[in-house]
Amino acid sequence: MITKTGLHAVRAMVALARLPDGAYAGAAGIAKEIGAPPNYLSKLLQNLAHEGLVRSQKGLGGGFRLARDPRAISLLDVVEPIERVSRWSGCVLGHQDCSDEIPCAIHQRWKQVRTAYLRMLAQTTLADLLAKGEPVLDVV
Repeated sequence: MITKTGLHAVRAMVALARLPDGAYAGAAGIAKEIGAPPNYLSKLLQNLAHEGLVRSQKGLGGGFRLARDPRAISLLDVVEPIERVSRWSGCVLGHQDCSDEIPCAIHQRWKQVRTAYLRMLAQTTLADLLAKGEPVLDVV
C-alpha cells in the first residue's frame, strides 16, 4: 500500500539509520544503495529535511543524516508527508456520499482496515526495521 516514492523514503531513512552517530551520507550514495534515481532521491531527502526528519549539510563531508533517534521516527512520520495516508477517507468503492451516517456496503470494514494500517505505521519505527534486519534493497 506504500507507493514507490514512499518505499524509497523508508529505505533511505533505514540507510541513514545505519550510519554511525554524527556521520552524513550523500544522496547519490544512498540512491545507489537503495536503487533509486539520484536526483529524485535528493529532492525526496530535501522534503524529509523540511519535515524535520533528516538534517542536511553542504560541503565536504556533508550530506544527510537522521535528525532524531531511529526509535523516535515512525513509518507514519516518513510516509505521511509524501503520501498523506491519514487523508484516506474517501469511499473505497468510489461513492460520493459514503460516510458513517450513509455507509456503503463495506464502509465499516474499510474503516477498520484503514485504522489498523495507520496504527501499524504509527507504531513501527525505523529502529524496529533495523532490529528485524530489514534490507535496504530487496535482492531478487
